[in-house]
Parts: sequence; C-alpha cells; structure tokens
Amino acid sequence: MDRSGRTVRARDGVMMPEGSRGEASPIESVDRTLRLVELLRERGSLSVKETSETLGIAPSTAHRMLATFVLRNFAARTGDRRYRVGPALVPDRAHGASLAQLRRAAEGPLNELAERLGETVQLMVRRGGNIMFVDGVEADAVLRVTARRGDQMPAFASAGGKAILAELSNPELEEIYRNGLPSWPTSPIATVGRLKKSMADVRRAGFGTNFEETEPGVVGLGVAIHDPAGQPVAAITTAIPASRFKRPAMPDIVNALRDAAAAIEARLAVGLQG
Repeated sequence: MDRSGRTVRARDGVMMPEGSRGEASPIESVDRTLRLVELLRERGSLSVKETSETLGIAPSTAHRMLATFVLRNFAARTGDRRYRVGPALVPDRAHGASLAQLRRAAEGPLNELAERLGETVQLMVRRGGNIMFVDGVEADAVLRVTARRGDQMPAFASAGGKAILAELSNPELEEIYRNGLPSWPTSPIATVGRLKKSMADVRRAGFGTNFEETEPGVVGLGVAIHDPAGQPVAAITTAIPASRFKRPAMPDIVNALRDAAAAIEARLAVGLQG
C-alpha cells in the first residue's frame, strides 16, 4: 500500500499501482525497452512472436517496439522477418567496426584512389535513412568537388548511400522510411515505391550513381564496403564536376572504386581480428 492508501503490486521487480494492468506506466515501458535491448544482445535476433512471449506483451506492441528500434538503428530487420542487433547498440560502431577503424582502414586506399582518378573521393556510413560523410580526399584540380566530413544527407540522394541501401531488403527499406522520404530538392526519388525500383536497378548494376542528385553540377559513383560477415558497413564514392564527367569512363571508375573497397575490406578484416 502506498502513502495515498492505494494497493500496489510487484511486476518484474517494479512496484506498480493496482488497476494499472492496461496501459503500461512510464517505468514499465522503460523496463520493457531495456529488457528488449538485453534480449537482442543475448540472442542476436528475435521475431515478433518471441519478443511478445518473452516480454509478456501483445504481438502488436512487440511489433511497434521492434519497428521503433529499427527506426532508431537499435535493430535491423532481416529477410526472414526477424530483427537483429543494430549498430546503435554499440555506440559509434557499424557491425563491429568503429568509425576510427574505418578511417584507419580507408586512409591508404582513399589516397591511392584519389591519385588514380584525379577526383575527390569520400568515405561514408549509413545512419538511419541518412548517410554521414566520415572522411575524404580532395582532388588537386582547380575545379573540384569539396570533400565533406561530418555532414549528413538522405542516403537515397547519394551514390554511396544507394550502394548501401541496395543491399537491404524491401521490407527493411520500408521500415527505414516508414514515415515517407524526406524532401531533397535535387533528387528524383520522392516515394518509397520509387526508391525500391531504383534500388533494384542499383543491385543489378552493382554500384550506385548520382547524376546531380546531391547538388547541381556534381556527378557521383559509389560502391559498398563490407565487414568480414558480408554486411555493408560503409561506402566509398567519387565526386566529379559534371562538366568533366564522361560516361564512357564509368567502367574504369567503378573498377577503381571496387579495388579501393576490396583494399579497405582486407585492412578492416585484419584490424577487427587484432
């Protein structure tokens, strides 16, 4: 009984007022959220049914919790309708690789790629529905694209972001953009349906393109970088002034990007094992 004379009962170690069996109290909601974090870490992946049964909540509530986890990058949806641990559960990390490890692994290959192409090159990671620029090397030419660091933009507007998104399933794309796509003035992709069609094209090609979609006057090409488990953890791109870009050169540029991505993956694998 509390000071007001109400009877209280214990639930999962938390004292709850009697009669609060309907909607969860703030304390109970926080407790469920923390338990879900623990479950994901312990089991690696969960289904809606497993979450519902383990936490003692309705399947609809379990689905909403998991969907929120996906939205906040605490979980990622897999192709078999399960949810695995997301990168946000390990701060500043992506599938076991920290941003510092990515930078170190990419430093040499980025410089070599910039010299090989004579253009600005960038390293980026996905953060929810955005990409974040992690590092870059600018071209020496007077007319060049400025390298970005720390900036974010919608992943679907970037060549590298497309390369990463293309490795996700359609249900994962729907979950990431469940509230619709943010507006980006120079991107032709404005709906989830258009996004899924565009990602199918990127999957077939094996690389992402950006024809003045991030900003006018800039063309980009990008490929994904994978961790040792084959998960996309980053992307490497080149940004070229549109006036200098030649379509016949695309195969050579993509091959250079793939060589750099392979070098980063090899260095990353060694770093994660050390």
